Amino acid sequence: MIRRRYRAVLAAFAAALTMAGCAAVPTETQPKAVPQERVAPQTQEIPEPASGLDPLSVVREFVRASVQPTNDHAASRAYLSQAGRKNWQPDQTVTVIHDEFGTVYAPDEEQPQNETERLVTLRGAQVGRLSQDSSFIPSDEPVSEPVRVKLQRDGQWRIVDPPDSIMITETDFGEAYFRVPVYFFGPDSTALVPDLRYVVARPQSGLPARVVDLLLAGPSNALTGAVRNPLDSAALESNVTGTNDGALVVPLSGVAEQSQQDKKLMAAQMVRSLQHVTTSRIRLLADGTALVPGQSEWRPSDLPAYEAVSSPNSELPGLMTVGGLVRSLGSGAPIDGPVGAGAVDVRSAAQAINGQQLAIVENTRDGVRLRVGDYGTAGQVVDYPAKNMTRPTWLPPTTNGGKSGELWTVVDGEHVVRVQRAPNGQWIPQRVNASELTAVGAITGLRLSRDGTRVAMIVGGQLVVASVVRAPDGTSVSLRAPRILKGDQLDSVVDVDWISQDTLIVASSSERIPVARVPVDGLRLDQFNSSNLTPPMRAITAAPGRPIVVADASGLWTANDVGAGWRPHPQTLPAAEPFYPG
Repeated sequence: MIRRRYRAVLAAFAAALTMAGCAAVPTETQPKAVPQERVAPQTQEIPEPASGLDPLSVVREFVRASVQPTNDHAASRAYLSQAGRKNWQPDQTVTVIHDEFGTVYAPDEEQPQNETERLVTLRGAQVGRLSQDSSFIPSDEPVSEPVRVKLQRDGQWRIVDPPDSIMITETDFGEAYFRVPVYFFGPDSTALVPDLRYVVARPQSGLPARVVDLLLAGPSNALTGAVRNPLDSAALESNVTGTNDGALVVPLSGVAEQSQQDKKLMAAQMVRSLQHVTTSRIRLLADGTALVPGQSEWRPSDLPAYEAVSSPNSELPGLMTVGGLVRSLGSGAPIDGPVGAGAVDVRSAAQAINGQQLAIVENTRDGVRLRVGDYGTAGQVVDYPAKNMTRPTWLPPTTNGGKSGELWTVVDGEHVVRVQRAPNGQWIPQRVNASELTAVGAITGLRLSRDGTRVAMIVGGQLVVASVVRAPDGTSVSLRAPRILKGDQLDSVVDVDWISQDTLIVASSSERIPVARVPVDGLRLDQFNSSNLTPPMRAITAAPGRPIVVADASGLWTANDVGAGWRPHPQTLPAAEPFYPG
């Protein structure tokens, strides 16, 4: 019941956002969401389909031809009638379906009376769709698409009523499209934020231009309002080109009035986004001169460590709660101060990303309460009585070395609450607008990404991500573009954490998938080796460059990657719940 209601809510939300012989076609093309390149492309021959295909095979091969998305999917158009090839105008999305799909004849009562026509039903299940902004949106909705096929004068069956959207199998999508993160910035910090997109993979020589087009088009719909884009006013003055000396030239315009600092941030966006598609030096120009005065060419190694503000300090080993105390994951000993000495009955806790602060959910006679303060202290009691609270999660500080001014929790399964530090030092709670989620089911877990732009939640046992959108004046916050990730496989999630800014690690009570890794767009799921684990899982923690630590029915276990065996954690204790800073 919860899942059906959840699908209905998210589907409505997504709908609001998504508004003979051989044919000669160009070799260079873009997905619909990316502007066409500015150089006249060369052409190659696309062969006609094999002779004698029956209607079912024609529809199947039409789908399989989507692996060649050149020239507005000319390979798929080859399976259409001559009129269809000219008139077909698919919408600007690509529907990704499971590899196992079927083509069957529609019932006799639905078949055309004309014997030269057949109605074929394309059956399968969605993995998701590639939206107009080239981002992937997950879905597990069924596919049942009627396709009318007609016998042509040359004796070949061809499609005369094709689907409105391009359809491609999951495996073929992985071959035809290349995943690339394009980068923006957190709204109040210099943390670079990846925004996953997919571009046509071939020819490889066109990848840099396609990535630049995506970056200049701005953030995806899901991240609009959640990130800052210094390149917002920028445009290309001419083509992105390679030079004889091995550099890639990106000639920008429209940035003359920007500050020196913003131009450095623009350089970081460009260089980080392009590092996935080229090893060339990036020559960044603005109106014909160096974008950043004094440095025209860039490599990733030339950039400051923008990730530092969103990554835990390597000297912080992590903590765990067990028996009402907070202990070190490194030594197993209780931490210094009242929360390690038993003066506070700790249910759960969270350490700020730089280690300087600690938030505690404390058991009380009537339920729980939140304490927030410096590490090693009991913290200030926050005035927000509750029966239950999820483990807190910290927003990163705006600068390296600074203290965080905000943390989040979920109260009684329905109220997402952010707690802010006021100028007088008091911690003040305020509700977050999460109406699209709280109306559906109980929220039993919540983790802010360590750059503060996204949130991962457990709602009704399912994994959900949403973007964090703040009002310009900072007075309110909303959760936007909620999406269920792998809802057909993950329905008993108990804990979640961010192993990177665009990847989640999930613990489940299911014996089938106890631990999994899922990208933030939900395109795939990688299951961890379950050897040595004793279901059910109780908690999990992860962070960049850190081993994953999971709590099962027997204690703590650690692993570094998918496929690796789980090893006993050196500080394992029964009922311990581990957590890294963040």
